[in-house]
Amino acid sequence: MKHIALFLLVCLATCDCRADDTAAEDAPPQIKTEDTEEFRYDGVWKPKAALLGGVLLPPATVKGITLRIEGGTYEVSIDGEKQSDRGTFVLDKSASPKRMTISSTSGPNKGKTFLAIYEIKNANAMRVCYDLSGKEFPKEFNAPKGTDLYLVGYRRQITERSDSADGVNRTKIESVPEADDQ
Repeated sequence: MKHIALFLLVCLATCDCRADDTAAEDAPPQIKTEDTEEFRYDGVWKPKAALLGGVLLPPATVKGITLRIEGGTYEVSIDGEKQSDRGTFVLDKSASPKRMTISSTSGPNKGKTFLAIYEIKNANAMRVCYDLSGKEFPKEFNAPKGTDLYLVGYRRQITERSDSADGVNRTKIESVPEADDQ
């Protein structure tokens, strides 16, 4: 379970969002091109599916993972875990496939560095393959059995903030519909 938590935290590390974002920042970007130069990483992301060392993670586990990205920072939280993983990431868009170096600054992975490759599928979807050993960048989007590779497909989430009758600010998160889901 510790490896799954670590892996999930790393996955969430690719995206970052603060709890105090404004409603305008919560709206998904309106991108009319596949150009990754225009892609906005900021926001809330949820995995659609994840594969860790050749094993497909159970849907209930995947559902409990949330990745928040803001600027060059991330926070990964997992339902039932006491502490989220937070840190920074640096993108290398010149490599093929594109690369990401993730550095955890607090939480269960504090002080660890993870190497990953990523691909932008569209304005609201991306996939990331992480090397949880931190030894080298994955060469392809695959997580074969017996490896420390973690492959995950993320979908951007729509967040809505509202004040309840008891004065508590609540956030509702919903998936952005995919083109083939509509």
